[in-house]
Amino acid sequence: MTDLFGTPTPGPGRDPGPIGKVVLVLLWAALGVMPIVLSYGDLQLATGAVGTPGTLTVEQCTDLGEGRYDCSGRFTPADGSPAVAVDASPDSSAGDVTPAQLTPEGDRAVKNGTAGVLAALTLPALGVMVLAFLPAIALWGFGSRRSKRPAVLVGVGVAVVGAIGVVVGLVAAYA
Repeated sequence: MTDLFGTPTPGPGRDPGPIGKVVLVLLWAALGVMPIVLSYGDLQLATGAVGTPGTLTVEQCTDLGEGRYDCSGRFTPADGSPAVAVDASPDSSAGDVTPAQLTPEGDRAVKNGTAGVLAALTLPALGVMVLAFLPAIALWGFGSRRSKRPAVLVGVGVAVVGAIGVVVGLVAAYA
């Protein structure tokens, strides 16, 4: 068993072993890919690829405490269909009127257009930040000492681009 996981040693320098390192690299990759995959639906809505375009009027936001809000409003479809009650983004304020896209389920409306797309790209940008260092982590996991420094430097550059995307997305979401 110690051949697979390494011999435990007390203090600094403990090594998770080869299988442990592969598991850590796979978990790191999953952690970076999941925000990208899970935000696909919101990105489709924000770009108008799915759902019904129209206007969202936020009618009410309830303070749930600890900085959390539950907002609801009315969505008026652009095709003139009757307005429907929907859940609105918690970053909305009562009285906001914005162009939006109604989900195919008809229960939620999200911002569309440039602001909506930028807001929907926040989580993928976070995933990019996490994935930026995956090559360096993989090199560590497989015991390579060569090319680790360039991988870290490229990772820093990619992480900065991801961080800019997160900030831009958050500003767009709350603007």
